[in-house]
Amino acid sequence: MKTLRVLPALALLALAGCDRSSETASVQNDADRIADALEQKADNLTAMADATTNADTAALLEGAADNLEDRADNVRDAAEENGARP
Repeated sequence: MKTLRVLPALALLALAGCDRSSETASVQNDADRIADALEQKADNLTAMADATTNADTAALLEGAADNLEDRADNVRDAAEENGARP
């Protein structure tokens, strides 16, 4: 599922890369690394939720994973917005 989200983003970055400054590219690359790390942590929490037999614990882990996914999206959005400024 993540691959489906990453491929269009990579294509857009490739198209946008033609006129990006090196500073903008650096910010966006750093944001991607941070967002990827957040998504990896979310995946780990989801795996933990799947492995637990306690429904309440699973729900808490899934909620935390969803929050991390949202934060990853926010990091990418913020980098994109800041990189778009002249």
